[in-house]
Formats: sequence, C-alpha cells, structure tokens
Amino acid sequence: MIAHAHDLAAILPQLEPVTRVAVDTEADSLHCYYEKLCLVQLSFGGNDYLVDPLASFDLAPLAAALGRKEVVLQGADFDLRLLRRSMNFTADRVFDTVIAARLLGIREFSLAALVERYFGVTLSKGSQKANWAQRPLPPKMEEYAMNDTRYLLPLAEKLEAELRANGRYEWFQQSCQRALTQSAIERVRDEEEAWRISGSGALSPRASAILRALWRWRDQEAQAVDRPSFHILQNHLLIEAAKSFESGHTPEFRHLSPRRRRGFMEAAESARQLPDSDLPVRLRRNGKRPTQEMERLAEEIRRRRDVAAEELGIDPSFIAPRAALDSIAADHTRSDTLLVPWQRHLLQV
Repeated sequence: MIAHAHDLAAILPQLEPVTRVAVDTEADSLHCYYEKLCLVQLSFGGNDYLVDPLASFDLAPLAAALGRKEVVLQGADFDLRLLRRSMNFTADRVFDTVIAARLLGIREFSLAALVERYFGVTLSKGSQKANWAQRPLPPKMEEYAMNDTRYLLPLAEKLEAELRANGRYEWFQQSCQRALTQSAIERVRDEEEAWRISGSGALSPRASAILRALWRWRDQEAQAVDRPSFHILQNHLLIEAAKSFESGHTPEFRHLSPRRRRGFMEAAESARQLPDSDLPVRLRRNGKRPTQEMERLAEEIRRRRDVAAEELGIDPSFIAPRAALDSIAADHTRSDTLLVPWQRHLLQV
C-alpha cells in the first residue's frame, strides 16, 4: 500500500525501466454523488501496488512517470477520465484489453471471463460494489483490487500475440488511439435532457414534464446529502410516479421522510400545472426524420457490416453500432469522426 510520499518515491525508480504498466482505479460512485478517486492499482516488474489517493500526498510524480509508459487497462474510458480529473494524468499510449478481446471475436470480455479463459483462474466478485473510500481497506478488498491489475500484463501479451497472428494489431492500435482521444473530450451533462431516463420515451408530454420535475428534485436531494441519486429514489420508481400523478393518483413511497415527501409532491404538482406550451417534446434521432434514401443507404451499409462481421467473427456492433450507420447514411462526411480507418475500410465508406 502506497500511502506516503516516501513510499511512492521508493517505487518510482522500479517503474522507470518498464515500458508497460497495468493500471486500474476504484471510485466511490455507488456511495456518493460527488465521485472521487479512492484507489489506484498498479502492476509492473512482477509486483502489485495499491496507491491511496485519499492519503493526501502529491501524486504528480506518479502521473508524470505513467505518462511515459504504455498503460494497460481493462476498458480504458472510465479510468482515463477519472485519472485525468483526479490527478491530472494524461496517457501517451493505451493497451485496452477489452478492445483487443472484441477484435479477436471474444464475446465474453469481462476481466473475470478473460482471466478464466487464458489462465484458468476464477476471480472473486465480492467487492465490486464495496465502498472504496473506507479506511483501512479490509484484506479481502485489497486482494480484490490487486487482482484487477495482477493479470493484465500477461493478458496483454497473449492478446497482442493473437492480434498479430490474425493481422489485426494495426486495427487494435487505431481503436486504442481513438479511445484515448475520446477519453480526453470533456463530457458536459445536458441539464435539459439528462432526465430522459430509460422508459421515458413512452410517456405522454404531461407525464414527461412530471418526470422531469421529479428527476430534478431527486438530483438536488442527492447533491445535498452527497449520495447517489438512486439512494433517494430509483429510476423505475420515478417513471411509475410520473404515470400515477398524470392519472390523478398519488404514489405512496413510505420510505421518504416528511420533508422529502413535501418536496416530491411540490415538484410533481408544479409539473401538473404547466401550460401545454411548456411541456417537453419527444426527441427524434438526429433531430429529423430519415428520408427513404437515408434508410436505403443505412441498410446497405448494415449489410456490408454484417457480411464483414460474419467473415471475421467479430460482433457487428463493434465494427459500427446502428446509430453510427444512421448518422453516416444521413451525412457521409461523419464517417471520419465516427469510425477509425479499419472500420471505414470494411464498410466501404
């Protein structure tokens, strides 16, 4: 456990000669509204380390050292965003084992599935939803955390060998570079659309307005107590409540405190009183209805994708998801931003 500046200084010389470092992170997003980095796992040189960002020492030397390495991650996007936001880390090169596995046509690509496949080891899942902000960490959680990086370097070696044998390593490099580029783009939540949760598309305009008001009430409550929104009220209950209020019934959520229940009721009533002109409108994909020519072109590209996927043994959605096909059919120039060269080559776009 690296919990002091002198601990970190002791391992940095060992990090210097290596070219690849396995990295993972743990956050407290399941326990707090304001997510924070709680642990950084590292494996290199045959050793596993846990770095404690909550111990209040400078992580800039670690960020600088890692920035000169190829970082091996299992599903890079979340970790890269969290590391950039929390310790100003920007990766130079990334080896994403999920991308590698999917390019090889492996359908079960979780870390546990890959470790079982390549090493015959069954990893424990017991600490997936644990509170990583607690200190000290129990030995069981420390072991779970170290297992997240312990197998990544040998796994990367095996995946790279298969990618090269199948002539797909260049494809892999293109996809990893795109993942790295995408992770550097700041995501800004659209407050006007964030309330459109799963199931909201089937609601009437009035019920949608109620849902929007309840979602905003819940978000304010979650921020006030620094707890995840689902701790206040789960999404499916928001949908049920919006339907009930629209039909003139009041849902009974007895677990809400009197104060929260008042806010809940006031939010719903304010939406029930809105004039029709202020009700949300249902969104269409890309903001416009596709023409027959767009639909024909999207179907043509989809057929080419599916043929290529069958020949290569790759999941069609990994070559290009349906939304990307529709966007390219509507605007051919978007292929440059939505796809990397190997994908464009297979789709002939």
